[in-house]
Amino acid sequence: MLGRVQIRPLDIAGAYELTPKQWGDDRGVFLEWYRGDLLDEQFGVGIGLRQANTSVSRRGVLRGVHYADVPPGQAKHVTATRGAALDIIVDIRVGSPTFGRWDAVLLDTVDRRAVYLAEGLGHAFLALEDDTTVSYLVSSTFDPAREHGISPLDPALGLELPIAANELLVSQKDVDAPSLAAAASAGALPTWDATRGYAGKAWRD
Repeated sequence: MLGRVQIRPLDIAGAYELTPKQWGDDRGVFLEWYRGDLLDEQFGVGIGLRQANTSVSRRGVLRGVHYADVPPGQAKHVTATRGAALDIIVDIRVGSPTFGRWDAVLLDTVDRRAVYLAEGLGHAFLALEDDTTVSYLVSSTFDPAREHGISPLDPALGLELPIAANELLVSQKDVDAPSLAAAASAGALPTWDATRGYAGKAWRD
């Protein structure tokens, strides 16, 4: 336990699961869902906060896989404040030892976990309940010219989702996004070397 938050590195370098300690009484619950000091002290990463986003989704909504050009990239710190979501991190960094692999964390109002993902990683989430509310802190403001996507339905990604394909709700923009292979061939993906030189110190050593 690091302070009041347990931090676990995920299988994708630069991504972490954070499980907060919760204090509950007859009034409700208190917790710390972001501890930038702990992320920085142990892993050399954190959010230089520039924007905070919230989305509300019905069950079956799949958003992503989204990413931003590096530099500056966009690190994210994500949690669910209502409902439940499967948060998915995809390694889209060309040259990475885990390129094309993904990891996932259940975000809900039981364990109240959060996920941190560094610049250059792909991000998606699947709403598991109606009115699932996902909030996230980001390190750079939205710039449509630098924002991109990979189709979450790309069979090469092989995302294992707990909701049947015919029940998924995916935006046309995300459906039409290129496959991982097509984006790589077009030179549209971040590179391992660029992100290792840009983001946190611990995972790039």
